[in-house]
Amino acid sequence: MIHEKACNVTMDQVIAALKRRDAEERIPVLRLELDYELATLYDALQENDKVQIRKSTERLKQLSREMLLLEA
Repeated sequence: MIHEKACNVTMDQVIAALKRRDAEERIPVLRLELDYELATLYDALQENDKVQIRKSTERLKQLSREMLLLEA
């Protein structure tokens, strides 16, 4: 006789597990993007390129917010 166990895993738990795995894969890529954007900002500061400084600053804010959400 085969006894089946009831499945106690909810859909929310499955989604949370998938998001964790996605986050684990995204964090290293995000770090590389942050490094690249910091280098871009440094170059823009050296050249006094106000447009690029603004773009890089905004992109860094976006990346920073994403990193905070993923690490939470």
